[in-house]
Amino acid sequence: MPVAVKLKEILAERNMSQRELARLTGLRPNTISHLCSSDVDRVHLSTFDVICKTLNISLSELLVQEDD
Repeated sequence: MPVAVKLKEILAERNMSQRELARLTGLRPNTISHLCSSDVDRVHLSTFDVICKTLNISLSELLVQEDD
């Protein structure tokens, strides 16, 4: 089963821009943009850790297992 990153939806719910998240996390804007796309295939676990801590969410809120 594929896994999807729900970052784009979470940012929309919070009225937060990708640029704002990049500034708060210290991650490159390109990294945030990539995670908001549907083409995510590789991510460092430390990136997820920083995003989850910054947004005060769990990893299970950020990642969703999709049906095939």
